[in-house]
Amino acid sequence: MTINKTLTHWYSVNKRDLPWRRTTNPYFIWLSEIILQQTKVEQGLPYYEAFVTNFPTIFDLASANESDVLKLWQGLGYYSRARNLHATAKHIVEELDGAFPNNYKDLLKLKGVGDYTASAIASICFNEVCAVVDGNVYRSFSRYFGIATPINSSQGQKEFKALAQKLIDKDDPAEFNQAIMEFGARQCKPKNPDCTICPLQNSCVALQKNLITELPVKKKSLKPKKKHFNFLVLVSADGKTILEKREGKGIWQNLYQFPLIESNEVMDFNAMSLQLKKHDIINGASYKLSLYNEEAIIHKLSHQHLHTKFWVIEMDTLAINGVLVSKLKDYPVPVLLSNFMENFNF
Repeated sequence: MTINKTLTHWYSVNKRDLPWRRTTNPYFIWLSEIILQQTKVEQGLPYYEAFVTNFPTIFDLASANESDVLKLWQGLGYYSRARNLHATAKHIVEELDGAFPNNYKDLLKLKGVGDYTASAIASICFNEVCAVVDGNVYRSFSRYFGIATPINSSQGQKEFKALAQKLIDKDDPAEFNQAIMEFGARQCKPKNPDCTICPLQNSCVALQKNLITELPVKKKSLKPKKKHFNFLVLVSADGKTILEKREGKGIWQNLYQFPLIESNEVMDFNAMSLQLKKHDIINGASYKLSLYNEEAIIHKLSHQHLHTKFWVIEMDTLAINGVLVSKLKDYPVPVLLSNFMENFNF
């Protein structure tokens, strides 16, 4: 039995019953693929269901406010995915009359759609012979064929794409693509895979040469930058606080946050007091300052680690217009702030 037949047979027995596998509607396939980028199925499934419930068609998503889309996305991270999702929905509705492109080449032109997502949609929805290559595919093929080319190198990406394209079942590309992704997710797992029940164990190079823990190979990335974030949590006697919308490019674009002071090093009480004296958010008013967390909360992002402290500033009235504390949950915020809001007793 060839590897593609082995994998599709394994898939027919072991596949999970997931809602996006019961349809070939490109809207639902696209939605699931964008949500599942950088996200495990267990985490992504509730978000998928929430999006389908709130935006049952691409027309509903296109007509939504970006703020509502970001709020629904809250907690998934990589918020550029949500912004691209919304922008692409509007483009398809306004420029393409609500119809998705029906081939890989044109799908690739959509904002936020790369090789993997375009291949998935093209194969599953339009039966185009386009092999998907995601982390599951890299891992499975790297181990099975004993390939040590770094998977995050341009050479590795070309090599694995060519291999996947060579192996894909030309008669049923959708089934093969879903099979190899499911195989990597459930059988050829990143850590401690049970090779004793693997259908490919007799011909797997990594198993024969004891390289399971060594493959796939990944080039070391740059050490994440360390940043110090100091959020100012203002609380007035009439139950208001201040939120600001993050503008411009960068993390958390268009999300809301408490006023922020970034510093090159840890700020103590005296340093913060000096900063507040000249901060227009206080504007000379009297206040009571306290530190919510003595030990910084470390929030890890892909390229930076945020060492975060929340400074609570109690005032009789705010110097500028604020929002009701009772309305905070209406605003899309980073999960770091969402967790704080949940734990802090306003």
